[in-house]
Amino acid sequence: RCAETGGVWQHRDAVVDVCAIACVYSNELCAIMAVNSVHWFRKGLRLHDNAALQEALSGADSVRCVYVLDPWFAGSASVGVNRWRFLLESLEDLDLSLRKLNSRLFVVRGQPADVFPRLFKEWNVTRLTFEFDSEPFGKERDAAIVKMAREFGVETIVKNSHTLYSLDRIIELNNNSPPLTFKRFQAIVSRLGLPKKPLGTVTAEQMDRCRTDISENHDEHYRVPSLEELGFKTHGISPSTWKGGETAALERLHKHLERKAWVANFERPRINAYSLMASPTGLSPYLRFGCISCRLFYYNLLELYRQVRKNSSPPLSLFGQLLWREFF
Repeated sequence: RCAETGGVWQHRDAVVDVCAIACVYSNELCAIMAVNSVHWFRKGLRLHDNAALQEALSGADSVRCVYVLDPWFAGSASVGVNRWRFLLESLEDLDLSLRKLNSRLFVVRGQPADVFPRLFKEWNVTRLTFEFDSEPFGKERDAAIVKMAREFGVETIVKNSHTLYSLDRIIELNNNSPPLTFKRFQAIVSRLGLPKKPLGTVTAEQMDRCRTDISENHDEHYRVPSLEELGFKTHGISPSTWKGGETAALERLHKHLERKAWVANFERPRINAYSLMASPTGLSPYLRFGCISCRLFYYNLLELYRQVRKNSSPPLSLFGQLLWREFF
């Protein structure tokens, strides 16, 4: 109000100034309330049955999908060129799938402890999601990242989807110690009932609700690198036997499930001279990198068995290789 007249401001510029101030405060409030998610891919390189990614999308205003690539590991003698090629192919496939949803994969080079503080500030991140890692190194790394995120005011959500069951729950049921034999492990699992059912795949509608603008120079900063860029010599390298990625994994799963006679009359796999050769239906590396969900595989196998065996209950040995993966 005007101090002289006690009425409203008479000067038009004053009204404009007041409105401008109100808009500034309103924009600042919206920025504070915005949910800006980052989903950190490690394993779980897929869009289907990805609980942590679904949490990133839930109620978010923006979502960025990130993979942190440490080039130092490329020089490690324990990681060969074929494994790196599979990983890079998986990342390229993931990026292609995200493009179809009007998004992209952000491949950031460095170590997580160095990368995330910068990303938290640059993208005004409020939520970080990732898949639970049961390995000792992973637990230690993730604990440090969670602590760091808390210091930046970033909420962290961690979900398990790499295994059929919660490994911590199995240990708890075994008097708080890991089962030492596979037989004991199977006995505990039989008490847990069926695993959780797999979640659906991410949809275009979900991504549209939290679309993030992709810069024109995205590839310059965040594209998937080549083997050559990581220091590998590719001249004369043999063709890829295992094509990495979720797309190839799902194709192999369908081929695997076409063997209805094998499922109906299940017997343990026989070891022979060809066991070390790549199988056209093999899923091992895809499960290792999380290109395919073990829960999706489990329930597809279960449904098919019930169809061909008239709803009879499958033997535990049908899922023996999946359970051995959990035990190991």
